Amino acid sequence: MRIPIAQRAGVLLATVALAAGTALTTAPSAAAANPCWNSGGTWWCNNVPGAPVYRSPYVTDVVGYMYSNPSWFKCRYDFGAEVGGPHPYRWVWTKADNGAWGWMKDTDIYSETDPLPDTSLSCPSYS
Repeated sequence: MRIPIAQRAGVLLATVALAAGTALTTAPSAAAANPCWNSGGTWWCNNVPGAPVYRSPYVTDVVGYMYSNPSWFKCRYDFGAEVGGPHPYRWVWTKADNGAWGWMKDTDIYSETDPLPDTSLSCPSYS
């Protein structure tokens, strides 16, 4: 007994839809972001490629961009201009891809930045 083409196509489409639905429901969410990790004394975080790096956490001027992902970061700073997100005043100290040091907004980091050392340990201070 042969199965009609329309019925076979329907079964195939149903299987594909079920597989796609399963993939969409198991995708990680921003709320479940992996933390930054330390490797060889350097902190690594997943970030938005092309994110601007600013001269200061008070959003003065852009000194470079971070095209790499993941990227490395030195520490965090919980003061400065508001950036929003779960840490509304958090900035992270890094070196842009052009070699200039500066600050990235926490909202440009996909990873949870709580593990990074705070400013009193290793970040430059701003008054």
